[in-house]
Amino acid sequence: MACVLAIETSCDETAVAVVKNRHCCSNVVASQIPVHQRYGGVVPEVASRTHVETINQAIAQALVEAQLDWEAIDGVAATCAPGLVGSLMVGLTAAKTLAMVHQKPFLGIHHLEGHIYATYLSEPELEPPFLCLLVSGGHTSLIYVKNCGDYEILGTTRDDAAGEAFDKVARLLHLGYPGGPAIDRLAREGNPKAFPLPEGKISLPSGGYHPYDSSFSGLKTAVLRLVQKLKQETSELPVKDIAASFQETVTRSLTKRAVTCALDYGLNTIAVGGGVAANSGLRKHLQTAGANHNLRIIFPPLKLCTDNAAMIGCAAADHLNQGHRSSMSLGVQSRLPITKVMELY
Repeated sequence: MACVLAIETSCDETAVAVVKNRHCCSNVVASQIPVHQRYGGVVPEVASRTHVETINQAIAQALVEAQLDWEAIDGVAATCAPGLVGSLMVGLTAAKTLAMVHQKPFLGIHHLEGHIYATYLSEPELEPPFLCLLVSGGHTSLIYVKNCGDYEILGTTRDDAAGEAFDKVARLLHLGYPGGPAIDRLAREGNPKAFPLPEGKISLPSGGYHPYDSSFSGLKTAVLRLVQKLKQETSELPVKDIAASFQETVTRSLTKRAVTCALDYGLNTIAVGGGVAANSGLRKHLQTAGANHNLRIIFPPLKLCTDNAAMIGCAAADHLNQGHRSSMSLGVQSRLPITKVMELY
């Protein structure tokens, strides 16, 4: 039963957690949203500097909340890829230092694998194989989870990620940062059928469309043109209806692809991870479709959808239980396919 202290600093959240197997003993998240709101998005240099300022306090707080000392910790982990290089370096350096000082094994964890493991924290009895729909600001993927460290990407986005599309449309509608929660709130009060918007499709050379891949750039452009047209026709934009129509199109597209993929591969469980997993429209669509097709749909608690260290610790505990260790010479990478996870050990 491995107990791991884990650090997550891949973007703009300074997070530290203590996880024992699939139980979260503590989960500290120092959000940088107020810092970056003035810029309308994450500024990498500001993010890394803020990590430096807050990480020591977060580590101390995580240990206090877990009510554990270093003798109870079996390993130290940190996100090493993918992410902002400067931010990743802060967490990785802190984890390596702690591992050396306390003579503990060190593990570098893939950020996307962490999002998969967020589901295990709420469903500790879950075992592969299953399909993971991973939807966040930087990623939109359908991942066949075969085992710890063994993944196959079945579908992805050809352009914008789902979360990125939410942020860009929110900026277009002057809703501020982060855009996803703002659109979700307004969409609940709007008419999702007010404006028919195009669902992005990827054409196949042999004809027809790719059943699992997504595209959101065309949808984003369609919303832009809709807003430009409406501004010429009215003095007040129907923002709630635009938000609801946009969200309906995105969540319907994601649901259709995830369900089709699960059925085609004979998988009876879809686990959803990433920041967009908190979206109420996606939760509603997937739960309904799952019930219609006898599929089990699992969403993590809202606090585990966005970036956190508990999911990193859960993945690290599993790797540690299987004897995996990372080299102290391991570096950070801004990009690394999840199919190459085992190169970290």
